[in-house]
Amino acid sequence: MRNRQATQLLCDLSHAGRRAAEYPASDVPDWPLEDLIPAEFQAKCLPALPELAEPDVVRHFVNLSTLNMSVDTHFYPLGSCTMKYNPKRHERLAGLPGIVDVHPHQTAGNIQGLLELLYEMQRMLAEIAGLPAVSLQPAAGAHGELTALFVAAAYFRDRGERRTKVIFPASAHGTNPASAAMAGFECVELKGTASTSGATGGGSFVDLDELKQHVDHQTAVFMVTNPNTLGLFEKDIAAVAKIVHDAGGLVYIDGANMNAIMGITRPGDFGGDMMHYNVHKTFTGPHGAGGPGSGPICVRDFLADYLPGPVVRQRDTESGDKRFELATPSKTIGRVRSFFGNVGILVRGYCYLRTLGAAGVRSAAEQAILNANYLKELLADVLPSAHGKHCLHEFVASADGLARSRGISAMDIAKRLLDYGFHPPTVYFPLVVPHAMMFEPTETESKATLDAFSEAIHKIVTEDGELLHTAPHTAPVSRPEEVNATRKPVLTWPKGQLVPINM
Repeated sequence: MRNRQATQLLCDLSHAGRRAAEYPASDVPDWPLEDLIPAEFQAKCLPALPELAEPDVVRHFVNLSTLNMSVDTHFYPLGSCTMKYNPKRHERLAGLPGIVDVHPHQTAGNIQGLLELLYEMQRMLAEIAGLPAVSLQPAAGAHGELTALFVAAAYFRDRGERRTKVIFPASAHGTNPASAAMAGFECVELKGTASTSGATGGGSFVDLDELKQHVDHQTAVFMVTNPNTLGLFEKDIAAVAKIVHDAGGLVYIDGANMNAIMGITRPGDFGGDMMHYNVHKTFTGPHGAGGPGSGPICVRDFLADYLPGPVVRQRDTESGDKRFELATPSKTIGRVRSFFGNVGILVRGYCYLRTLGAAGVRSAAEQAILNANYLKELLADVLPSAHGKHCLHEFVASADGLARSRGISAMDIAKRLLDYGFHPPTVYFPLVVPHAMMFEPTETESKATLDAFSEAIHKIVTEDGELLHTAPHTAPVSRPEEVNATRKPVLTWPKGQLVPINM
């Protein structure tokens, strides 16, 4: 049963005279208030602050914390977000004194151990990507995209080429066009082509003929996520890269979905010139609520001189010792973040890669693909997949049939899942699928969890429509953000109490 204290405000718990601390009497002379604060700045009345004992305050915030969902408490099948379990071992290692106590202003000679770790992280990321030059600076995936586009702009500017266009598929992550626009490029969207393997919607793959219509001497970069947002591998990616390269452009691989191909294939091998990683997605750094993130970029050797600095380099001394130093690339675009990047997340990613090794990295990707296809088949009878017979790490199902036949929307199902103890999947994205529901179970979930999740969805789709329209029913606030012409926002509190409007 939900703790009532968790659903009350601090002012509701207040009792006159309660204190969390007692302070000694002041030994400062009692100056008149008027001598200290001019009258026009004095409050006309004291704020009505709640009066609480320490246990009241502690219990209130601890109980509030139990209302949250996290990968430590619930299954999080957020498509395109890769919310997989974060090993606590990596948390302990990232908290070692020699790492968390390092001051960023220390000289390179005093942080050789940390620099060696970051240097090895650069090498591992380069190997997985198949791209030799790495910058660890970007603070998140979208920041990595923007940084790589700045690198591309500097490269073309240095060559005396005026290239203004960035091209991307309709199913691209929204950050792709946003990053391109922020970098000063014109954005060109491709509609794409349907799958040839049983697809029920358009926009599955890049249409080569459509691409050729838009690629010209003004094309700077083609941005593509591979596998794409629909959980499908761009089977013509080599041909796509050739078209762009023949026109003198660069191919950017959005690495948000690397969890499906790491250790299996490499962006550099199938035509990518630049890419970013989401270390907090692919390599289990904790993330959510806007951070923390880390978005290192990898580029081909001819782009290395334009990377933001510093980068970590190794040199051998005359005595044969290895020394690590911070270097600035010769034509650098400049810093994009303070110091070396988000070191805490990079350390966690380093621990993940060193723990798994090459074989383990590939195995994790294979397990992620297996889990996604298993869940896809479990849900096929109620939420058919919109594209293809098989998927990679994620799949996009459609609730369009339920919406048409019974008025049950993707949002209804997502909200009702909260009552069953599951975080909802990503909904209504990508836009090329009506009533889209994007699921990514990741490799860290068990068969038992996926079976229970499927069972919950099968129960939900048989429930009364009005019950679903007003879900969730176990949360303190239900759909406060949902305002439209047909349904007013539902603001409910346990036992029918009114929710304060400033909640």
